[in-house]
Amino acid sequence: MRHCIDCGVQLLPDDTHQPRLGGRAGPPHGPPEGPGATSRVDGKQMNLLAVLEGRPDGSEGWGGCWRLGRGRRCSLAFGLVIMTLVMASYVLSGTRQELLLASPFRYGAVPGSPSPPGGESPGHAKEQPPPPPAGNLSAAKDAPGLRLVIDSIVARIAFTARQLPGTDALRRQEPHMFAVIPRKFLPSSRSPCWYEEFAGRNTSDPYLTNSYALYSKRFRATFDALRKAFWGHLAHAAGRHYRLRCLPRFYIIGQPKCGTTDLYDRLRLHPEVKFSAIKEPHWWTRKRFGIVRLRDGLRDRYPVEDYLDLFDLAAHQIHQGLQAGEPGRRSRIVTGEASASTMWDNNAWTFFYDNSTDGEPPFLTQDFIRAVQPDARLIVMLRDPVERLYSDYLYFASSNKSAEDFHEKVTEALQLFEACLLDSSLRACVYNNSLNNAMPVRLQVGLYAVYLLDWLAVFDREQLLVLRLEDHASDVKSTMRRVCQFLSLGPLSEKQEALMTRSPASNARRPEDRSLGPMWPLTQRLLRDFYGPFNARLAQVLADEAFAWRKT
Repeated sequence: MRHCIDCGVQLLPDDTHQPRLGGRAGPPHGPPEGPGATSRVDGKQMNLLAVLEGRPDGSEGWGGCWRLGRGRRCSLAFGLVIMTLVMASYVLSGTRQELLLASPFRYGAVPGSPSPPGGESPGHAKEQPPPPPAGNLSAAKDAPGLRLVIDSIVARIAFTARQLPGTDALRRQEPHMFAVIPRKFLPSSRSPCWYEEFAGRNTSDPYLTNSYALYSKRFRATFDALRKAFWGHLAHAAGRHYRLRCLPRFYIIGQPKCGTTDLYDRLRLHPEVKFSAIKEPHWWTRKRFGIVRLRDGLRDRYPVEDYLDLFDLAAHQIHQGLQAGEPGRRSRIVTGEASASTMWDNNAWTFFYDNSTDGEPPFLTQDFIRAVQPDARLIVMLRDPVERLYSDYLYFASSNKSAEDFHEKVTEALQLFEACLLDSSLRACVYNNSLNNAMPVRLQVGLYAVYLLDWLAVFDREQLLVLRLEDHASDVKSTMRRVCQFLSLGPLSEKQEALMTRSPASNARRPEDRSLGPMWPLTQRLLRDFYGPFNARLAQVLADEAFAWRKT
């Protein structure tokens, strides 16, 4: 047996060491390096456990320990306290799955134990947000590839001028339309109207062959009302009957899911405005080609007379005013229609126009409207194209609607659009019927700058009023005053204006669609990058930075 004279602690051989501190010692902190872990004290190799757990012997014992210097006694006591607390913490951690006392040699909990933010104790830790959906994580992995797709698209954007067709070429395409619509209209009417002879008998049905009445049951009640009023609104001269025919004085031409229905519902409350019997005839873009639903193929083409029939109620009122009014006094009635496809939908051209140049349509809807109505007034309502696309998706998608499904459809549409731009011009892709049908979301409808530039190629800027849905939603009264001024409508009484501006918004998002929540932030960023260059060009053309939608 040996003694450490300097420290007064009795050392036993490693194989005979027994702890004797008046209680059961806990497990050592950390795995021992061998049967008897050793350390060096004052330059000599010693058993570490023996140093901390020495047994008293005869005259030395505890009295020897108290004869140590004060500094050494404090160090020994501090080491015992720390080791006891640390070992107790490990024992408790076996049931609590976390270390209740952090080690004095490091900050925070042991690896594998979550540390609450802000230094809070586990009992007061903030609830962690749920992990993002698995699809969102998967989409994030694909984001770099989509970034390359958008960069490829942006690099190929080029706004080029159209080659406009001549009037003779337009007449050759639509000889019947130009034969029915005269070149000049009645000077006594603000709307483009004219009288034409009606050869039918008073027992015949003037709407017997109207395609709108034949192919849609929901329009039949409308035509029943037209039949009852028809014979009382004919003009008679020299034994012949004449009916007044009218075209729209103004068109709300777009865009879908941008508030055109709300604008229509408010504007038709003005006593001078008379819309078509059907809100959206879609004649210029679809029905004159025989398209009801493009996926259903082509039907017989709707003749222009079927379109003109839709304005008979307005024509009756205009006719009454002309008959009862003073000579030379103009009728104040203004006719209009609100087909939201007019601005952008030219999908039918590939079926009828074969003299294309580089895949671009040789004729567009506005070419024909301008040819027969050079003084037409055009109203456009737009909104942030990113939000418009999501609203469009929620409205038209029939099943499985979700933010994840929307993201997948956007991804596919972007890839298809890029593939088209690799071989064709921007205009050719925007008006490409096959591409538009293949894209699972109507990405092209939000490319406002392309469409607006093509309309401005044939109409003067003063003939177009371009509005933002965001402004309309925040200040309905201001928007409606601008529209009334643009159409030169008469002033309203306070009661009439209150009725027009205070009525609730029309065609708002359905409750079941609102419950789906917003699109993914990743999808939103991708679409903002895609639409950004088009929005910037639109803002430049309109000289209004609000149309860049940089702050929405």
